[in-house]
Amino acid sequence: MNERFRIAVARLWHEAHSFTPLLTTLADFRRREWSIGGEAEAFYRGTATEIGAVVALADGAADVEVRYSLCTAAPPGGLTVEADMRAIHDLIVEHLGEGPFDGVYLSLHGATLSTESVSPDTDLLRRIRARVGPEVPIAISCDMHACLNPEIAGIVQILTGYHTYPHVDMRETGERALAMLMSELREGRRHRVHMSPVPMLPLSHMMRTASGPMRELVEIGEALTADPAIDDATFFCSFTYADSPHSSGLATITAEASADVAAPLKAMHDAMMARREAFRAPVTPAAEGLTRAEALLAAGTKGPIAIIDTADNPLSGGIGDTTGLLRAFLDGGSTRRAVFSFFFDPELVARAFALGEGAAIEAPLGGRIMPDYGAPVPFAGRVVKLTDGRFRNEGPMAHGLPVSLGRTAVLARGDLRIVVTESCQSVNDPAWCRLHGVDLGEVDLFLVKAKNHFRASFEPLCGAMIEIESPGPAPGDLRRVPYKYVPRAYLL
Repeated sequence: MNERFRIAVARLWHEAHSFTPLLTTLADFRRREWSIGGEAEAFYRGTATEIGAVVALADGAADVEVRYSLCTAAPPGGLTVEADMRAIHDLIVEHLGEGPFDGVYLSLHGATLSTESVSPDTDLLRRIRARVGPEVPIAISCDMHACLNPEIAGIVQILTGYHTYPHVDMRETGERALAMLMSELREGRRHRVHMSPVPMLPLSHMMRTASGPMRELVEIGEALTADPAIDDATFFCSFTYADSPHSSGLATITAEASADVAAPLKAMHDAMMARREAFRAPVTPAAEGLTRAEALLAAGTKGPIAIIDTADNPLSGGIGDTTGLLRAFLDGGSTRRAVFSFFFDPELVARAFALGEGAAIEAPLGGRIMPDYGAPVPFAGRVVKLTDGRFRNEGPMAHGLPVSLGRTAVLARGDLRIVVTESCQSVNDPAWCRLHGVDLGEVDLFLVKAKNHFRASFEPLCGAMIEIESPGPAPGDLRRVPYKYVPRAYLL
């Protein structure tokens, strides 16, 4: 047995929305996460992420030597430009360096798409398998919303995914993958991945794991690991707005190579199908949600009340540009203290910086990218704060991870403040509030383009949360989405 195991590590994390005109480029990856070698070790050290788990393993295990290849991530968004995706793959493979390696661990999202490939993750895994040879075990971890090609089961030995949504178990997921990989290396345990696609496309609105159908499925999967032959049983639900031949529910088991898991795999498949209707979500228009919020405040509910516009949620591939929620708020004539997050508009941010804090500003807000989702809203007010858009996550999701929004500007008119950003990223951490000078104790209505991840940090800080849907690129009614690859029968 080797006294020291060499493990190659890489990360490629992006969730692709097939129906937005905004393509994802290298610049988006470089802005969010982009590090190699010792830089990667330093960047992720102490973070509640998959690569944070790698750093902790290397720090605590004398028999592990890690080679960090490119570790990169971009915010969810449109398809990645093919040349840029190839460049990322090239860098990952190149920086694996010369072998031999005893094992490989990859932190993947699993829902990447490029302008020319319906499964870039499969393309990358094939290249890595060719690079390291047929005998080296490869372990991967993926987001709960991965769209995995079943061919991957023949390429890798180990697969696991997030068991929580909001995804507050990123580090634990990495730890599971690494524990299985180390059992291969230290104990000679051999694994095999089993997959069973489920012919449905669950709606992510209903995937919160605090309760409901996803909580039940996670519990079913975790119970299966009481069998000593089964190391992991994970349900993947696909990314609702990623149009690929592999966009569907998926039951997976990683088990001893010799184990017969046909029966538990079928039970997982059937359990997901049995909950199909439970993933259907109600739709509340913006005006109705605001009326409910006003009634709660009038009855004494402590603010802020969060009004969550799910259809323009950036972590669902939203464009940060739709105007329905803001227009409904203004049309309602509310005098409440409100914060609106956010509009993605780099040119407007540049204007605000040129004018400076305290300056008057007039501008149309939103409606510049996909005006079918709402015309721009005229605005006249002041620039009250300018920031560099940088902070470090303090909440439970990706705790400790540095975040860069690009520059941001806070505009104000009366008791309404509106945040405008250079990149399309939602508010998901309390440090965002501090960056923008927002004291939630002085806010009645928090109007946000967000969805489930917002709840990880803000549910304890808000008096109530009301999900609404104004017109946007991530609707709850999937029959309105023009899928090319997803069969209509899969849709709720």
